[in-house]
Amino acid sequence: MVSGMQDETTDFGYEDVPPGDKQARVDAVFDSVVERYDLMNDVMSLGAHRLWKRYTLELCGLRPGQRVLDLAGGTGDLALGAARRVMPGGSVVLADINASMLRRGRDRMIDAGLIDGIDAIQSNAEALPFADNSFDCITIAFGLRNVTDKAKALAEMRRALRPGGRACVLEFSKPLCAPLEQAYDFYSFQVLPRLGEWIARDRASYRYLAESIRRHPDQQALRRMMLDDGGFDEVEVHNLSGGIVALHRAFKY
Repeated sequence: MVSGMQDETTDFGYEDVPPGDKQARVDAVFDSVVERYDLMNDVMSLGAHRLWKRYTLELCGLRPGQRVLDLAGGTGDLALGAARRVMPGGSVVLADINASMLRRGRDRMIDAGLIDGIDAIQSNAEALPFADNSFDCITIAFGLRNVTDKAKALAEMRRALRPGGRACVLEFSKPLCAPLEQAYDFYSFQVLPRLGEWIARDRASYRYLAESIRRHPDQQALRRMMLDDGGFDEVEVHNLSGGIVALHRAFKY
């Protein structure tokens, strides 16, 4: 059963804002950083985001002929990887609520020669424009924390999955030991905003990134949300890089 949003505010980093305001603020963040988004991902993770996404695709267990939805797909990393696994005969939908990011992802797929079986759709994760039981797998990487009503989005993901399908949620999470957490805090709040200023010319957006991670549910809280609010039947948690990132793989039976 979906809990929905009970409060009159939601989080935007460390700010509490009206739910109706969050999406416009998130859009402004991504409109600002889209041109250097991929470069910043490589720099700020030292390339590790590529390994995290590769691991996610491995656990998706994709096969030729399957249908995949990549939510908050941004510049298309997961969608490109999924397309190479489900073709021939399969299909991939790249979805993002932000038009600038969606255009970048669509252009990357065209440049890669992946046109047939690929769709790019501007869509809100909280109200997916797809019928029940439409997809074999749904992915979302580093996007759930930007969703205003996470519980509603998770329930929509389950609704759109076919029985036997799985949802893979890759997201920043909580480091598993205190020394790593302390180092991660220093990096997040002292180094990351400076990198954002130097490379993306946007310090504030990367300060928001650090804050949004701290407001996001930790590994076990997100697992409970996926079970209780999302309605999934089973959820596995896979910690990566000492818990800095976690992959939640959820199943619909």
